[in-house]
Amino acid sequence: MKLIRFGEPGKEKIGVQIDGKSYDVSAFGGDYTEDFFANNGLARLDEFVKANEGKLIEIPNDVRLGAPFARPSKIVCIGLNYKDHAAETNSPIPAEPIIFMKSTSSLVGPNDNVTIPRNSEKTDWEVEFGIVIGKKASYVEESEALDYVAGYVLHNDVSERAFQLERGGTWDKGKGCDTFAPMGPILTTQDEIPDINNVRLWLKVNGKTYQDGNTSNLIFSVQHIISYVSQFMTLLPGDVISTGTPAGVGLGFNPPIYLKPGDTIELGADYLGVQKQEVVAYSGK
Repeated sequence: MKLIRFGEPGKEKIGVQIDGKSYDVSAFGGDYTEDFFANNGLARLDEFVKANEGKLIEIPNDVRLGAPFARPSKIVCIGLNYKDHAAETNSPIPAEPIIFMKSTSSLVGPNDNVTIPRNSEKTDWEVEFGIVIGKKASYVEESEALDYVAGYVLHNDVSERAFQLERGGTWDKGKGCDTFAPMGPILTTQDEIPDINNVRLWLKVNGKTYQDGNTSNLIFSVQHIISYVSQFMTLLPGDVISTGTPAGVGLGFNPPIYLKPGDTIELGADYLGVQKQEVVAYSGK
């Protein structure tokens, strides 16, 4: 199953995507929240969709898509999780996963504008494969990790490198600016992806391909990441873990390449759909 949310920001309705077409399932009730995932929402929604086959209202293609779930309690990210990305940033291969947090207020829809923050000169892109947690997870064994997954989502981990690396402290301050977490267009459930450790992901800026990677090159697998993160915090239904980015970020070039107003970002992943964002300057609003 593929979940979507559509409509104006803050007023999104819930939907599903079936055979490339999007349908309104707001009659099911509620939203794709922590409560939805915690209370067998995916199975109940599947029953609703099957019971209403042929009756669901199709959503026009030009309707805005929001993130495919409501704001989660946490967006947890893993840094330097591809060997080629570690190499391009002159960073050692980590012995254990690097964890940082992304503010939940940075969450936006897959095609919403990306805003360059005030005083930013080094805003960068990162295509990532995201995990959406399906049930409360604490001290999870790696062999059981996938039992805690609701599905997967495409994520652009937009990053301000000067804030992240040159201002002291942790990475978080360069990761959580408004609009820095476009997610979607769909949440794809586990059964829709044959092999999560073989998913191609890519990103273009102004039509030029900069990233072209595969989850087969993750240093730490999806299963290991879920287990590892759950040793340090309780993961709640609807939480997101973003698994890291492959080589090709702007920081890795000599000289570096950073986003500027007027740029267009396009990114996608097998089974997870495609995003497209326009880059705009901070307007003070």
